[in-house]
Amino acid sequence: MKINKQLLGLVIAMVIMISCSGDGGGGTTDNDPVTDNDPVAVPDPKASSLVFPEDNTTCLEGESVNANFSSITFDWSDAQDTDTYTLHVTNMETNAVVFNLAINDGSERTLQIEKGKPFSWYIISRASGTTATAQSATFKFYNAGDGIENYAPFPAEAVQPARGASLSGVTSVNFEWEASDVDDDITSFEVFMSTATETVGDNSIGTSETNTLEGIEVSAGNTYYWMVDTTDSQGNQSQSEVFEFRVN
Repeated sequence: MKINKQLLGLVIAMVIMISCSGDGGGGTTDNDPVTDNDPVAVPDPKASSLVFPEDNTTCLEGESVNANFSSITFDWSDAQDTDTYTLHVTNMETNAVVFNLAINDGSERTLQIEKGKPFSWYIISRASGTTATAQSATFKFYNAGDGIENYAPFPAEAVQPARGASLSGVTSVNFEWEASDVDDDITSFEVFMSTATETVGDNSIGTSETNTLEGIEVSAGNTYYWMVDTTDSQGNQSQSEVFEFRVN
């Protein structure tokens, strides 16, 4: 039986072409080396867990520096994929940021802070090669003061209306806030509201024994400012910062 020479030549040519293409002439395989120009993915940093000072406590472990200040060691867990931490500490009585420190040599720092004052603190994790960050929970505590047996409540924090909220189609609002006290003896709240920041503390809109005040009338087209005074069984008081919301 004779084989068509042209057909045989075509088959041989196809076999050669397939063989050459399998020798790595133009394709990219999983074994290709990574070059210096290939981007390296940097994982996002993870959030730390706060260790000390603990949340909603009185810090008694501080070492007295003088009549007004003691040194406290802030401690938090090592966070994965993190090169630098930012320690943020705020005086809750004045709402002033007292420390905002970049730390790249461990997960603790000893600082001198004022005695007998409430503070909040948190940690931000950062990593080289990425702008992503991760923030821990926020803890609040009192730094023990000489001779103080009962501490004022922590300043209340807004829940609703949320800070900067914009409300539409409403004629009244319900206020809600968070409040805590290391002595657990809060007795009452007083809420103040105004359309001007300079007069908000002069305009009480009601008192409550719970952390809510409901049915307060508002009008469209106004920005409202509000704050909460918290009182405990010993007559100690704290004043929140001023929050705001707008009614459209």
